[in-house]
Amino acid sequence: MYIHLLFFVLYYIGIFILIKQEVKMQEYIVPILTAFNLILTSVLLVILLIHKKKSENDEHEKRALNEKLSAMSIDSRHIADELQRNRLEASANQKNMRDEMSFSMQKMADELIKMRKDTYDYHLKMNEMISQSLGSMRKENAEQTEKQNLVIRKSIEEMQKSNELRLEKMRETVDEKLTQTLTTRLNSSFRTVSEQLENVYKSLGEMKNLSAGVTDLNRVLTNVKARGTWAEVQLERMLEETIPNMYDRNVSTKSNTEKVEFAIRIPSSDSEDETIWLPVDSKFPVESYIRLASAAESADAALTMQARKEFEASVTAKAKEITKYINVPKTTPFAIMYLATEGLYAEVASSKTGLMEKLHNDYNIMVAGPSTVTALLNSLSVGFRAVAINEKAAEVRTLLAAARTQYEKFGILLEKARKKVDEAGKVLDDAQNRNNIITKKLKNVELLENNQSEEILGIGSFIHDDDF
Repeated sequence: MYIHLLFFVLYYIGIFILIKQEVKMQEYIVPILTAFNLILTSVLLVILLIHKKKSENDEHEKRALNEKLSAMSIDSRHIADELQRNRLEASANQKNMRDEMSFSMQKMADELIKMRKDTYDYHLKMNEMISQSLGSMRKENAEQTEKQNLVIRKSIEEMQKSNELRLEKMRETVDEKLTQTLTTRLNSSFRTVSEQLENVYKSLGEMKNLSAGVTDLNRVLTNVKARGTWAEVQLERMLEETIPNMYDRNVSTKSNTEKVEFAIRIPSSDSEDETIWLPVDSKFPVESYIRLASAAESADAALTMQARKEFEASVTAKAKEITKYINVPKTTPFAIMYLATEGLYAEVASSKTGLMEKLHNDYNIMVAGPSTVTALLNSLSVGFRAVAINEKAAEVRTLLAAARTQYEKFGILLEKARKKVDEAGKVLDDAQNRNNIITKKLKNVELLENNQSEEILGIGSFIHDDDF
């Protein structure tokens, strides 16, 4: 029963939709309704066949359903007729609309043709007017252009003349400036080149001198006697700069045959007249040092060790030679061995075998280089000055006592002189007062010339103009 109602509802909904869309689907509405009616009828027949086997109580429903189907068929035919009528009316309306549209289009086309013609005529008139205006404007422009060209040509000619004059002046100025600048720069360049050439010549001369000096130095270092002399000269210069007049050359400490190169005088604490000598000798074992440096550069450990042993043996031998100059109490209990280069001294000082301690303990030899010997000599100089001050302290004390006595006598003389000066001042004041009194008395007396007064009084001029 409910299924029958559902189909009826769907049937009328479909009809309602088709009626709403009849304007858009007028040509297809009748076939669609017919197909829709057939589909619904078939569905209902299938449903009736399915329910055919039901009880006799459904016969009444079947008859009612058949009546409804018959009514639906009638309604379908009425709807189809209505739709056919609507389609015919819509067709008539569309035809009327097409006729009206055709009439409107024709009218619009006629108006467009008329407007095109009017526009064409207006354009012809405008073109003619524009041509006339352009002709007159072209003529006026040609005349104005000709006038402007004449003015511009004249202005350009004047500008050209002015520019030529200015360019000529500028060219002359630039030529003058360039000539001056070029001359100045050339002179400066020539001067610079000359100075540089002069410096080059000086450098070449210095290089020649340096080369000669290197050659001489090489000759000195390769010659044993010259090398020793160079070390002695260097040591003597240091002694002269640090402790002048406090050393002697070639001092004999034991016998006349054994003389040390230099000996420093040290005042004795026992007697002012007695002197103790500090032997200082220069040594330069350069051969063994060069072999050691070459071995170290070759990175050969065995060769370096052997060269180091030879170097230390050579230094020890040189120190042993200096021990013969030590003669206590005539000399100090130690002597100084001066090594002429810092490299030699550094090698001895950095020896891992304790070479410096060995030389000091075994041979009483102090090793000094160019830098350390200066510090040592400065220390000795300070000591010498302290001794000299102690020696001269008594003399200074006596001199100060005598000066004090003389200053006391000088004070007494100053007091007497001050009294004499005070007395002379009083006498001068009295004389000045008398002079003032006499001058006032003689104020009304007529003055004579200087020469006449001298002749009358018979005196010479004892006051000259140069005195004032």
